[in-house]
Amino acid sequence: MHTEHRHSRRAFLRGTGGLMTASAVMGMGTASAAGAAAGAAEEQALIGEIAETHYYLTEVRLENGFEREGEYITATRTALHTLEIRDGRIQAILGEGAALAPDVPRYSAGGKLALPAFRDMHIHLDKTFYGGPWQAPLPRQGKTIMDMIAREEILLPKLLPSSQQRAEALIDLLLSQGTTVARSHCNIDPVSGLKSLEHLQLALERHRDRFECEIVAFPQHGLLHSKVDGLMREAMAMGVQFVGGLDPTNVDGAMEQSLDAMFQIALDHDKAVDIHLHETGPAGVAAINYMVETVERTPQLKDRLNLSHAFALGTLPEAELDALAERMTAQGVTVISTVPIGALTMPLPRLREKGVTLMTGTDSVIDHWSPFGTGDMLEKANLCAQLYGGRDEFGLTRAMAIATGDVLPLDDAGERAWPTPGDAAEFALAEASCSAEAVARRSARSATFHKGRLVFGNVSRA
Repeated sequence: MHTEHRHSRRAFLRGTGGLMTASAVMGMGTASAAGAAAGAAEEQALIGEIAETHYYLTEVRLENGFEREGEYITATRTALHTLEIRDGRIQAILGEGAALAPDVPRYSAGGKLALPAFRDMHIHLDKTFYGGPWQAPLPRQGKTIMDMIAREEILLPKLLPSSQQRAEALIDLLLSQGTTVARSHCNIDPVSGLKSLEHLQLALERHRDRFECEIVAFPQHGLLHSKVDGLMREAMAMGVQFVGGLDPTNVDGAMEQSLDAMFQIALDHDKAVDIHLHETGPAGVAAINYMVETVERTPQLKDRLNLSHAFALGTLPEAELDALAERMTAQGVTVISTVPIGALTMPLPRLREKGVTLMTGTDSVIDHWSPFGTGDMLEKANLCAQLYGGRDEFGLTRAMAIATGDVLPLDDAGERAWPTPGDAAEFALAEASCSAEAVARRSARSATFHKGRLVFGNVSRA
């Protein structure tokens, strides 16, 4: 990342100061010394923190519209603007040359493109190898989910002592990629009890001014199988926002009983539900239908059911999928997909056409389930573009919606939809000419802003 480059360069300049002085005395390397001095001055102008709550951010690249050739969109128009940020919100958007109040501090985005802040809505911050030495997961070939649960029972005691520190390292990684909002599943199991939750809450408290995160109490070892109903209810009392669940047939062995127990906890504690559903066979379809039916007859659950993964939707014929999707839309059921690649492709475009709210997340970031997580939500947008035909300028810009909570700089007609005065000052600065390029190239992010605060990277003082 660019931050690392600047740090190493600054250290190099400090470490070689004596050498450059000696060269100058000998009449050698004068131009190099002058160049280094200019570089040092440039480094001093970079700001890693903005103390003021009212300031201007100048030279911000914003998208203004689409370029067309006949019926085709061929490019995205952008221009430099100044954002006036006050008390965590964008107070005004000014064009180049606009008069700025002389007493308000100014910082420069340096022409970088502003993108809406990303939302990682399915991640496990509580159990990760990230922040420690490299460790690949053990082979999974032939291993069932119950085998993986047994393996986790051995692993968790080793992870718990450092789980808070690793969660904080992972939060820093997300911020470096432009993510400021997340939903983290947190193990509630007989091995860790409530310790994983306690450690995660401590990590989030330390970063509360930089990062927002909802927590799902996740019975990773099965709600019924591991007998954690009481622990789940204790977690609700500790401020957790969501009741989690897991494969009610394959893990708990009793689909209706497991789902009823999950919903009962949610109803008793006035919480929403976010369930992991990996089952792809008839059991998975039956579970989705049962959950939708439960919401249909329980008004308190409307708009409060989230299906994470929901792979069974990818096995349905189109007519059956459409009918189920329409019922899900009517009840406000959300699908949170990690955009899997391989034998199963999720029908995300069809679900969206039918009005189902879609979200995504990075899920595992280097843990015993998978070594491939990067924490980069642009990667998910890029995958959507590749899988679902978003190769052209317009398609690439639309693909980003799944990573931002449907916030896009331009609407379908090419009118600016974001940012607008009054919006929260939540954005990333990317080294890209437009959002289509950012999605296609997964462009580097140089700074992240959360509620008007610079929470990652650098900007220069204007």
